[in-house]
Amino acid sequence: MSDTTRLTAEEFATEKDELPDGGRWVELVEGQVITYQPPDVMHGNVVMNLSKQLADSLQAAENAGYACFELGLVVARNPDTVRMPQVCYYQSGERFAETDAVVTEQRPTLVVEVASTNDRRRDMAARVSEYLRRGVERVWVIDTVDFQCIVHTAGQPAEQLTAHDTLSGGPILPDFQMCVEDLFTEPKWWQG
Repeated sequence: MSDTTRLTAEEFATEKDELPDGGRWVELVEGQVITYQPPDVMHGNVVMNLSKQLADSLQAAENAGYACFELGLVVARNPDTVRMPQVCYYQSGERFAETDAVVTEQRPTLVVEVASTNDRRRDMAARVSEYLRRGVERVWVIDTVDFQCIVHTAGQPAEQLTAHDTLSGGPILPDFQMCVEDLFTEPKWWQG
C-alpha cells in the first residue's frame, strides 16, 4: 500500500487479518494503517482482571448488556478512522449483535482503553475526544504507568481515580465495582 492510498473502514476490516501479527496492534487513522507497539504484561493483567470482574457483574445483573473486546469503532468518516479499544460495552440493542464484527459504527455506552505503551499514551486525549464526540457516554482510561484510571463522562470534567479508589460502573454498570489497584495485579487464577 502506498503512502497516498487511503482505506475505508470496510477495506480495513477486510484486510486487517492479513497485516503483520494478524492485525492485532493496528488501527486506521485518517485512512492510513497505523501499527502500535505490542502491549506489555501489565496491559494483559489489566484486561484479564477487568474482564473477569465485568463478567461477574454482568452475570449477576438483570437485563445486562454485553462486552466486546478489540472491536473496531468507526469514529470518523472521509477519511475513515477506526479505533480498537480494549473493551466496548453495549447497554442496549440486540444482545451480542456486535460480538463477531471486525468494525462497527454502532455506538457503545462505555469504552475502555488501556494506556500501556508510549504510542497509546501519546494519542489518548484525541481518542477520548473521538469517542465522546461519537456519543459514547463514558470512557475509562486505565493507565499502567501511573496506576490510575481516568473516567471521562460526556459533559462532565474527568475524574482521576488512584490505586486505592474504587472504579464504579455507575448507572451504566450498577453491579460493577473494583478497586483500581486490583486492575494491575497478576490474577491469582492466572498464576497457577
